[in-house]
Amino acid sequence: MEERMSQMPQVSQMPHTASVPQPVIDAPAALRAVEAAVRHATALGLRVNVAVVDAAGLPAAFARMAGAPLHSIDIANDKAYTAASFGLPTGAWHAALASHSEAVRQGLVLRPRFVAFGGGLPIVEHGARIGGIGVSGGSEAQDEAIARAGLQALGLDA
Repeated sequence: MEERMSQMPQVSQMPHTASVPQPVIDAPAALRAVEAAVRHATALGLRVNVAVVDAAGLPAAFARMAGAPLHSIDIANDKAYTAASFGLPTGAWHAALASHSEAVRQGLVLRPRFVAFGGGLPIVEHGARIGGIGVSGGSEAQDEAIARAGLQALGLDA
């Protein structure tokens, strides 16, 4: 124990700063992603809600297509929030939770704003998570394809 403590940096050796730089998606990029997602939904004949949040999960852009389900407003926002907060597509949670305890599998999905079904993707640029995009109103596969179109408009992959 003492040996491990001696290997840890001392507080006096740490840089004298109280913050770290955090890249976030900016409004023009968030709006481009939403616009591209809406175009893709239109091409599919769907009416959806599209939300983009920044790296902190705060709203950056949103669109509700006329006729999109009202409950899907919150679902789209929560998909974007979940993807941004964990850096994992919302559709990947079923597999990700399989290796965890029953308590984690049951408890995590009960957390407010946590979504464990497809349609939310993290937005990652140069290895840094800068936000998340969430789509709701179609099937899981359709929502994810629409979100992916938003990322592609930014020159990014999911």
